[in-house]
Amino acid sequence: MSKQAIASAFNQAAPHYDEAALLQREVGRRFIEQLPLFKIEPQRILDLGCGTGQISHALTNYYPKASITALDIAEGMVKTSRERIKQPGFTLWNRPRHHFLIADAESLPFTDNSFELIASNLTFQWCADLPQLFAEIQRVLTPGGLLLFTTLGPDTLKELRASWQTVDSSIHVNNFADMHDVGDAMLSGKLGDPVVDMEQITVTYEKAITLMRDLKTIGAHNMNPQRTHGLTSPAKLSAVTSAYEQYRMADGLLPATYEVIYGHAWRGEPQKLGGPQSDFAFDVSDIKPFSG
Repeated sequence: MSKQAIASAFNQAAPHYDEAALLQREVGRRFIEQLPLFKIEPQRILDLGCGTGQISHALTNYYPKASITALDIAEGMVKTSRERIKQPGFTLWNRPRHHFLIADAESLPFTDNSFELIASNLTFQWCADLPQLFAEIQRVLTPGGLLLFTTLGPDTLKELRASWQTVDSSIHVNNFADMHDVGDAMLSGKLGDPVVDMEQITVTYEKAITLMRDLKTIGAHNMNPQRTHGLTSPAKLSAVTSAYEQYRMADGLLPATYEVIYGHAWRGEPQKLGGPQSDFAFDVSDIKPFSG
């Protein structure tokens, strides 16, 4: 996936992103629920891959004294995030210690030891070089600083992938690193005590075409370099939607599975700071599908 293609896709998606970002909002909510597990009071926070600003706003509420830098590779996302501070209910954002920046997560424009907390929600799946990404994060974290993130794993959209495979041999769904590769990359980046966990979240749809339209709306359409370029023919589109029907559930809805990877790591010796040293302490057994 080229950085230019990713930035272009999310630039185009920015104005309407929140209308279709059901999964992103839900994962963001679960992401924020993990903050009480970590006994830290960061003064400088980086929202890495800020998108339209959901996580930045939540971090503002949770750490009201912190300075927050919202960074994204897509200019349109950064502009949309900045516009949020002008909307009703976002008055906490309207202060000088909030900053907005267009930059590449794999080449961060900060000096060493810049942030006590780096938070990232559903961004790392778009980064091609995970060891380089984590090395940069380790560099700009302060000693004892925390990285907290979510990303997507390889079972994401497995129903859509399998449906396309009945139509042709081309790649139509993005490929993402698995949990073990993410953990290895964290170690390669010299982050301390890395922890990764995974859950599957199911979004439901009445029609497969609605799922595909939502993916395009949020900029998460197929960006694999080996993808077929050009428009999809009506015949192929009809074939894939027909193949997707095999997954229709008893309630009449179609599932779209997302493999969500949660991770955290430290720079330094976290045992002196508090915070969990094992998997996240939440029960995934009661997770329910939610409809889009």
